[in-house]
Amino acid sequence: MSNHVLLNNIAHKTVRVIIDRSEKYGDNVMFAATFPLEFRNIQSCYPIFFHKNNKTGSFYPIALLGFKEKENLFLTDKGWDSRYIPLTIERHPFLIGFQQFQEEGVAKKQMVIHIDMDNPRVNETEGELLFMPHGGNTSYLEHVASVLEAIHYGYEHSEGFINMLLEFDLLESFSLDIQLNDGSNNQLQGFYTINEDKLGALKGDVLEKLHNQSYLQAIYMVVASHSNIRTLIDEKNKRLQSIDK
Repeated sequence: MSNHVLLNNIAHKTVRVIIDRSEKYGDNVMFAATFPLEFRNIQSCYPIFFHKNNKTGSFYPIALLGFKEKENLFLTDKGWDSRYIPLTIERHPFLIGFQQFQEEGVAKKQMVIHIDMDNPRVNETEGELLFMPHGGNTSYLEHVASVLEAIHYGYEHSEGFINMLLEFDLLESFSLDIQLNDGSNNQLQGFYTINEDKLGALKGDVLEKLHNQSYLQAIYMVVASHSNIRTLIDEKNKRLQSIDK
């Protein structure tokens, strides 16, 4: 269960957040949501695919971290073994929220930070403080705010990207058969990717439209990221080998 509350420097002046990466903190996830504005960093480390929300039918891009539920092949006994951590992972235990306020009679919204007080990272003895003794934000909390803001604007931009992919029928479901060194066969299903045949057949006016909104570059980053599947397979084989010893 979660217990999200509005963060403030009075009620939470002694709160600390553990930033270590571990299964006990919920980092053992198969994939993490991402967005085009993050693709440049993501595609250098992780394969990018798309997932469909079964309740809403909407699509969203993801960074693949493992081949089955609760498997994160970048998570080790020493932490997260990659030079970049997806922002939707890094944000925990925080969420972005909005508060209404009036300015010269006009209703406006401002972004605020919520914290999940029941998250195992949250405590009062270990980790990063959120507030300075006099009440100001610590550098860690300022970083959290920048992460949440990037996620917020990233999701806004991602909606247009997905709509464009659907408009030109560029998403297709796929299954990936993976044979590991122990002889076992694994199949990755339930995800979507770019249909490269349809991408290659797009006319100049469509390509220009995609390019003008920076979507074309994002599409090719998705395609290029698929070479990182090899990284996942190699890590999976390495872990299987260590079990056999």
